[in-house]
Amino acid sequence: MEKYDVIIIGSGLGGLACGFILAKNGLNVCVLEQDAQVGGCLQTFRRGNTLFDTGFHYVGALGEGQSLHKLFRYFDLLDLPWQQLDEAAFDEVIIGDQSYFFANGHDRFAEELAQRFPHQRTNLNQYVSFLKNVGDNLFSSFDSTHKEDIFTTSLFARSAYEFLNETIDDPLLRKVLSGTSLKMELNAETLPLYVFAQINNSFIESAWRLRGGGSQIAERLVEQIRNMGGRVLTRSNVTRLTESNGVISTVEVNGEEQFTAKWVISNAHPAHTISLVDETKLLRKIYRKRIASLENTFGMFTVNIGLKPGSVPYRNRNLFIHRDDADLWRFNPEDSLASVLVSYNMSETDTRYASNIDLLTPMSWSEVSKWKDTSVGRRGEDYVEMKNARIEACLELVSPHIPELRNGIEKIYTSTPLSYQSYANMVDGSAYGIRKDYTQPMYTVLAPRTPIPNLLLTGQNLNLHGILGVSLTSFFTCAEILGMDTIKNDLEL
Repeated sequence: MEKYDVIIIGSGLGGLACGFILAKNGLNVCVLEQDAQVGGCLQTFRRGNTLFDTGFHYVGALGEGQSLHKLFRYFDLLDLPWQQLDEAAFDEVIIGDQSYFFANGHDRFAEELAQRFPHQRTNLNQYVSFLKNVGDNLFSSFDSTHKEDIFTTSLFARSAYEFLNETIDDPLLRKVLSGTSLKMELNAETLPLYVFAQINNSFIESAWRLRGGGSQIAERLVEQIRNMGGRVLTRSNVTRLTESNGVISTVEVNGEEQFTAKWVISNAHPAHTISLVDETKLLRKIYRKRIASLENTFGMFTVNIGLKPGSVPYRNRNLFIHRDDADLWRFNPEDSLASVLVSYNMSETDTRYASNIDLLTPMSWSEVSKWKDTSVGRRGEDYVEMKNARIEACLELVSPHIPELRNGIEKIYTSTPLSYQSYANMVDGSAYGIRKDYTQPMYTVLAPRTPIPNLLLTGQNLNLHGILGVSLTSFFTCAEILGMDTIKNDLEL
């Protein structure tokens, strides 16, 4: 039986980040990945000469002195081929036939939009000032004695939708500020203000792409974990967790191998994690029912388009394209194609042109659940027809703003929430994990600890999703093992 200090289930960013932190602090770690490729949604895939990202598109706050810069400096990820997006227009929000540009820097962001909405200048300054205050206090949550910890907690119990309506009294400007909504699930009834403010603030600070795909992050972390004596094993599916004497004593892999460790960290969805645990008095039925009943955010339909060389000019920004009548705060599965995110990838041979483009639009689990018991490649003709109809709807919305697109298409590949569940074990194919609810923050914003003392959680399902949120969460998970003082010293806080 193999023995470790820590076993980590899943090699998504949360699992690998925890593996790095703990190995760096001298613990013997083993990361177990069920797939053949590490990285979860950081995975890439190649079709011909074109490299596509699975779920990674861009990050915020990577500039000198900013929050992700501090974290990625610790993880030694700053020398990857990062490319900053256009500081004057890192995002372009298109509503109907009107474009609005998001600029980096809080003052510049407010001033750019104030040119279009001069009567909202004071409100815009108030908006960005609030977001900046939230971002400036990101690391204060590492100090439980700090007054801002109460501030952070209170923002999880406030409505993002109500904040926006209270701060901005122009309906069109509210829609514009919500226009980059596909970085999170905008839900008027549930979204906490902290999630909305923290994520939007990070991109206002700075916005970056990674040339060559998100898998470089995972590969670098794996390399460093191994260099520090840790192990990362692929094709290693955790099939059972056995409790005895009040702790997880055995981790079963692929239905036969037995591992043991002092600690077990799961980067998998909490519902999946709890389902692996044998019956134990420590996990009461009410707790299992609570975790299983937590709602998940919607998923994504993704169109990966390989382009003919030299056909579509590269734009160093993202496009968020919305129909005039799109209600960005109330997703309707019956009318789901109202918005599309367009993400460009630069050609490696001619930087004037894009090599491929990804189109992403929300898709609920209910839209694909009837095929949930089918396997990849064998879902039937009606599934193919559904995807083809969705591709055409995406192209119809996007093509007026990228007139070269249709004639530039060489190959098209797609994924649905079913794909993400199959390849990345994302429950219901959820894009952002468990739906956080400001009316029930204690119920939906999970802590790393579980009722089993040596079983911890990490990843996007806890508090914040995205690269910044998951990176940050990994330190809170590791603090349960190393102590918060060690984490603060590591991050030089």
